Amino acid sequence: MPELPEVEVVRAGLAPAVVGARVTAVDVHDDRALTRHPLGAEDFAARLEGRLVTAAARRGKFLWLPLQSDDEALTAHLGMSGQMLLRAPDAAAERHERIRLHVEHPLHGRLAVVFADQRTFGSLAVDTLLDTPDAMPGGHGSTIARVPSQVAHIARDPLDPAFDDRGFVTAVRRRASAIKRILLDQSLVSGIGNIYADESLWAARIHPETHGRSLSAQAVRRLLGEVQVVLEKALAEGGTSFDVQYVNVNGQAGYFAHSLNAYGRSGQACPRCGGPILREAFMNRSSHYCPRCQRRR
Repeated sequence: MPELPEVEVVRAGLAPAVVGARVTAVDVHDDRALTRHPLGAEDFAARLEGRLVTAAARRGKFLWLPLQSDDEALTAHLGMSGQMLLRAPDAAAERHERIRLHVEHPLHGRLAVVFADQRTFGSLAVDTLLDTPDAMPGGHGSTIARVPSQVAHIARDPLDPAFDDRGFVTAVRRRASAIKRILLDQSLVSGIGNIYADESLWAARIHPETHGRSLSAQAVRRLLGEVQVVLEKALAEGGTSFDVQYVNVNGQAGYFAHSLNAYGRSGQACPRCGGPILREAFMNRSSHYCPRCQRRR
């Protein structure tokens, strides 16, 4: 599933092409791509056509394009396999294309923004923007203190300038849950995901089953720092691509998979100590860690 780095790569790729562009037409090929827009395809198109896109914003795994008047936004969740692609206005339909937005930009001219999704778990919606409780910008890429209603329950992510580092440390140390569960709790911190949780815990030398309340404030701060480093590195390398389902807006894969130290390396030598990386079942997924470097408290 695309996580923060992958969605940020998509956001950054979309921004130059769509910010300042006007939506001229909307083609909905599959209503399953509008599960988050309950009023259906006609309403979806009517709310977009003729509207000007003012920004491209992201919080965690959610992406949104605020529309002129700052009261609504085109909101996207990529699900398991969603893709946002930039194409020529008359380009042939993409495989698994669900929705196509026709836009016109004052500098780039006419473009097509295609939402393709093989597994159909992703969705687009035109959503109402709500004021942020802390009066800070809603997400990366936006200057307005508003966030889509469907995103309001999601906590800020570790790369957000308004992320509360001190509040995060305090919250972690109050919890009896395993630290990996805490990292995946979207109400506390968003965008980390299974891959980046494993990588960050490996970097911080913390066992994934260590209870939050057993960690010192220094250890939690070190972990948060490693989370930020891992996310920044993944972002610089275009995200993590294990198959063709995650690509940027030009259809190119990320290459952070080549930099992984723990995730997906079961049975291989730990890059730090040489011991074997273990894989264990975790919440219908898997945890990867080094039992020698990451001793359980």
